[in-house]
Amino acid sequence: MSPLHVTRTLPEDATDAALRADVQHGLTADPKTLPPKWFYDARGSELFERITELPEYYPTRAEREILTGRSGEIAAATGARTLVELGSGSSEKTRYLIDALTELRVYVPVDVSESALTQAGQALVEERPGLDVHALIADFTAALTLPDTPGPRLVAFLGGTLGNLLPAERAAFLASVRALLSPGDALLLGTDLVKDEGVLVRAYDDAAGVTAEFNKNVLSVVNRELGADFDPGAFEHVALWDAGKEWIEMRLRSRAAQTVKIPALDLAVDFAAGEELRTEVSAKFRRDGITAELASAGLELTDWWTDSQGRFALSLSTAR
Repeated sequence: MSPLHVTRTLPEDATDAALRADVQHGLTADPKTLPPKWFYDARGSELFERITELPEYYPTRAEREILTGRSGEIAAATGARTLVELGSGSSEKTRYLIDALTELRVYVPVDVSESALTQAGQALVEERPGLDVHALIADFTAALTLPDTPGPRLVAFLGGTLGNLLPAERAAFLASVRALLSPGDALLLGTDLVKDEGVLVRAYDDAAGVTAEFNKNVLSVVNRELGADFDPGAFEHVALWDAGKEWIEMRLRSRAAQTVKIPALDLAVDFAAGEELRTEVSAKFRRDGITAELASAGLELTDWWTDSQGRFALSLSTAR
């Protein structure tokens, strides 16, 4: 059995420093914001897994349907010997690709969570003895240095996570991915598509309230890590569709005027009654729009697959 290789390019204290910077910047901005990556502590990850099983939340099922039906075509089009997955998490959906890529020799999962990487990576080396797993503890939104592995390489960025980046951030991210690709390499990108507003809003505001609990979890993370005194019950979950920007916004609305203290930052943050804190943007895409964004980064869209209801897309792109 091949050993699990783990490489850390993220300093041990990078997560704490990034949280401090994001909270300081976001809660003193107007309007106030917090990045969605801080949802995902152990509790947040557990809640998100529950969200993916909700009847209202279609993206995970839709993407899995495409991977189940099209992984053979993706394998034939790429002939990948190395699979790099950005934001790999549990690597659950990736198994469809790994099974289909008959020439695959190396899997490189990239994530900021060491525990998620080692757990998923160890499971894979046990399940697939011939596969080398080189786990990379790194922030995929920063410049990456990949291990020296055989080409062609397929870089996968699944789950619609691209939509959590603002337009300028998306442009910088896609350009950084393009810089990783050599001739013959490809990018497999998952994007949620524009659709009926009601369907979209329900996906982020489910009847059972799981997404509301997930949204408020970011406050619990700030409380635990920075000694803040947020009362999650003093905030209301809000999900809105912005038709002009074609994205969903998740927000937390203060139920009353209140002041939150964050001792680790020596910061007191005032919220007016009804004031909203934006915690996530989730952009939805159209084929022509994503084609143009990829082209601006030097990538040419070559293949496009959707699920049977046209809700979600996987696209394959190569370096121009």
